[in-house]
Amino acid sequence: MMKMKRFIVGTVLAVLFAALPACAEVTGTLENDFQTPPRSAGVRCYWLWLNGNITKEGITRDLEAMRAKGFSGAMVCDVTNPAPDNRLVPGGIDYMSKEWREMLQFAVEEADRLDLELSLSIVSGWVLGGPMVTPKDAAKKVTWSETRITGPVSYQEMLPDPDNKFKYHEDIAVLAYPVPKAAAGSSKKQKTKPIRDLPEKTMVKLLGIAGQDSRHLLEDKEYKGELPDVHVADIVDISDKMDAKGLLRWEVPEGEWVVLRFSAIPTGVRVRRVSPKWNGLAVDYMDPSTIQLYWDSAVAPVLEDVKPHLGKTLRYLHIDSWEGGGTNWTRGLRQKFRERRGYDLLPYLPVLAGKIVENRQASNSFLADYRKTLAVGFTQFYETFSSLAGQFGLGIHPESGGPHSGPFDALETLGRSNIPMGEFWAPSPHRPRPEDRFYVKQASSAAHIYGKPLVAAEGFTTVGTQWNDVPWQLKASFDHEICSGLNMLFMHTFDHSPAKAGLPGQAYFAGTHLNRNITWWDQSKAFFDYLNRCQFLMRQGTFQADVVYYSGDQIPNLVQLKEADPADVLPGYDYDVTNEEALLRYASVKDGKIVYSTGMTYRLLVLPDHRVLSYAALNKVEELVRDGATVLGYKPQKAVTLSKFPDPAKTFKGISDAVWGTDGGDAGSHQYGQGRVIWGKTARQVLSEMKIAPDLEFDAPVESLDFVHRTFNGREVYFVSNQTPDTLAVTATFRVNGRQPELWDAVTGKICDLKAFTQKNGRTSIPLAFEPYGSIFVIFDAAIPTANQGTATVNTATDEPLMEVNGPWTVSFDPAWGGPEKTEFESLISWTEHPQSQVRHYSGKATYRKTVSMNPSEGLVYILELGRVEDVGIAQVRLNGKDMGVLWTPPFRVDITGALKTGENLLEIDVVNSWRNRLVADEDLPKDKRLTKTNIPVSDRLRWGVPQKPLASGLLGPVRIFRQKVKD
Repeated sequence: MMKMKRFIVGTVLAVLFAALPACAEVTGTLENDFQTPPRSAGVRCYWLWLNGNITKEGITRDLEAMRAKGFSGAMVCDVTNPAPDNRLVPGGIDYMSKEWREMLQFAVEEADRLDLELSLSIVSGWVLGGPMVTPKDAAKKVTWSETRITGPVSYQEMLPDPDNKFKYHEDIAVLAYPVPKAAAGSSKKQKTKPIRDLPEKTMVKLLGIAGQDSRHLLEDKEYKGELPDVHVADIVDISDKMDAKGLLRWEVPEGEWVVLRFSAIPTGVRVRRVSPKWNGLAVDYMDPSTIQLYWDSAVAPVLEDVKPHLGKTLRYLHIDSWEGGGTNWTRGLRQKFRERRGYDLLPYLPVLAGKIVENRQASNSFLADYRKTLAVGFTQFYETFSSLAGQFGLGIHPESGGPHSGPFDALETLGRSNIPMGEFWAPSPHRPRPEDRFYVKQASSAAHIYGKPLVAAEGFTTVGTQWNDVPWQLKASFDHEICSGLNMLFMHTFDHSPAKAGLPGQAYFAGTHLNRNITWWDQSKAFFDYLNRCQFLMRQGTFQADVVYYSGDQIPNLVQLKEADPADVLPGYDYDVTNEEALLRYASVKDGKIVYSTGMTYRLLVLPDHRVLSYAALNKVEELVRDGATVLGYKPQKAVTLSKFPDPAKTFKGISDAVWGTDGGDAGSHQYGQGRVIWGKTARQVLSEMKIAPDLEFDAPVESLDFVHRTFNGREVYFVSNQTPDTLAVTATFRVNGRQPELWDAVTGKICDLKAFTQKNGRTSIPLAFEPYGSIFVIFDAAIPTANQGTATVNTATDEPLMEVNGPWTVSFDPAWGGPEKTEFESLISWTEHPQSQVRHYSGKATYRKTVSMNPSEGLVYILELGRVEDVGIAQVRLNGKDMGVLWTPPFRVDITGALKTGENLLEIDVVNSWRNRLVADEDLPKDKRLTKTNIPVSDRLRWGVPQKPLASGLLGPVRIFRQKVKD
């Protein structure tokens, strides 16, 4: 299941603390809150109410289960789950009916009783919309018809209606232009090549997901000798010549004329995963009035039901990820365009139909202006959502930045949220690559540049795997996004499942199932405690980064995962991404640093390498450099726009020449005012030349390690993550000096002084060891100064193998789930290899018992290691009746010193596997013979080419005991 490669260090981080006498009981507020995180730091979840199949009893049990495991709250989401190989959850209460609203009111009251906070997704399913959305208010796209007329003639004919199944359209304009004389009467089309990427440039086709680079949409290839289809001066607006039915009455001048009728029609995008009676069209996200329409119909009445709890128990409203497809028109766009761009879009509408107006460059620039104007509507949509929620004392955290591409600036839309929210996926057949499943860097950058303290994410989403989720594997994905800035996880999913639905019960077709019906729920708090400790520390203070990267002014504009590294600073440094709005609104210079009024400070601004800047961005860069900033980027050559330069006394080239100079070259620098610009180097090279050492670097291959750094009240807080299944031993060098380093372990909650470290040149180097997918916090406290070097050479203890615990083992299963009450295992084998079918097909908890003879010595630490624990990797250890805790991360080790006694010691190990093996067996049985009941059969995995088979389960060992000598 896992390849584990050990470096020759003879140590493990999991028991590092046993060898450090400084692991004393702590009394500080931060320390205590880390070990026992406050309720506010707890994880949250997508609490899915499936197809209205909900009960009050189930609501109470769900919320009580969440509270018991340290959750801070949940988000109510009504959905249904039609998907291949899945069964529809039986219908229950209609969404938004009187009964459904009573259930929501009850849930809010129960959450209040339990001191939990709720969010509410304001729509059933994904994408805002529903039965009240008419084609008039739905998402729209531009369509057109082309008619050729030869004049002079008195023309009186019907122009073709836009072809759409809704039989609804809004006419935009009717334009006419003469065919150039050279082409008039010719049977051949004028020799012009299509505008490159026209569907993407007009936003009727999307680029994809995960922040795909869209800068290529600013470019098009010029062709020698190419003639335009039409000049602006030749375009005639004959919109008033056509009546409402499409009848055109026009005295056509002499010559051959092209008549283009432009209309807007519904895109046809509907609400997804919606409860049956809430099916309907998606709203127009570029028209703020549509959310007001939806609000009045479906949100305000619900909020009135729970008015006493608004802003207290019910805290946030949500709209999930943008999945609205191609859309490129909205009411009032022409006026909005004129206000924002300073010219009329009407004569350029033929570009949407693939015509070259004026020339290719002008047409391409219009399309860039057009997309930027579409983006204004998206921003205003989320501004309106925030304003409406605020009137009720509520905040918002929509997934407004994608991850699906759309005509918007993701940082700008996320900046309208109280909590910017992204998402990340656990590995699954649907999203196997990191670039397809990690989207938190975008949300964290938005939070930092807009001054928002929380960074949320839908997390652990999967498609294609069911019922065998492994917590230590989920940890790796969580840790990755902690390093990207995450500090508020919404787990996807916690499925509401009434008792009558059986076990494992009803569930959504996608997502990691983390609810009270999973087999390891009783042991799950150890996992949630880890998540909560990480979240607690990552909410303290301010994120630290040396670089801010300007993403450009193109639309779409989304941010990729952290490793995409557009700033070219990794490894060793960190960065944020800024957009045009935040750069203009918040950035200034103080003491040579770029300071955002929202709280961030950077040493270097990096520009994109395509040498395009908007007029506003160019002016801002000039201001920053003049005031003392250092900027890395090639000299900009142009702005892709038809708008005029805002200052008639200046030109784009004039400002660019002043700031960058006129010498050029592939690499160089230029002083301007109090600052300078540099080009032809990486950000890491520039930071080194500025004498800014890496924030954290390692003496081992760094692609396997990532980190995030925050500063809080005199403490430097580093989270460091091993993103591989290998054990690593490294020396980590931190850009901190004169402070005692401490190691805080989020798995155990233990805190220790580190005894081995060296200080040199303003930095501290520390030898560290990481287990597979291991992670640690290293914290430097200004209140604990030290001018000394460490007193040891290593921070780990050396294992001395003492014994291997061999069979036979007595193993007890739960007869209620088909297992034998007691059996013997001569050796540690997978349950799937056992001769008894009850064991082979078993799902749930089994207890291994073994008496071990020991003669412990004073001054030694004794460590129990379980080896392999399958399939979910959950084990709870007791020794002589004393609970030693839940182990859920490799290599499954625990200090047993305190429970050992001389002579016979009773070792008990509870091991839990997933629902998988019982579900596989039950699929071959008649329904009345099955032990399990669910709408999600395990065979759903066949859809992704994964064979349907049992998974190795149980304690596989080897189980070993080590001893370590504790050094002073």
